Amino acid sequence: MFGLSELAIILIVLIAVLAAKKLPELARSAGKSARILKAEARAAKAEAEAEAQKDERRAQAQQPRQAHQPQGEQPGAPRVIRGETVIKGETVIRDAAADGSRTQQQR
Repeated sequence: MFGLSELAIILIVLIAVLAAKKLPELARSAGKSARILKAEARAAKAEAEAEAQKDERRAQAQQPRQAHQPQGEQPGAPRVIRGETVIKGETVIRDAAADGSRTQQQR
């Protein structure tokens, strides 16, 4: 009787003889598939790292805002900033598009 190893060798030889023309093509397609899979895995890893760095930057950007808030001051309360003059009845609106600031009459 044949053992398992002998049957495996006969099966491999039989496949090699019958599919000799298709083996190089199959090997090439398997290699391409492996390269594509590897590239996608790298891209997913890089994307995850970029997202983690972005989250870390957001967390760091939020921490100083909380740290500079004086004790006893409520989050929505107005703050006094040196160098700014506030006239009663006017509201200062920061214009993100311009470098300076503009004022608007409060009604």
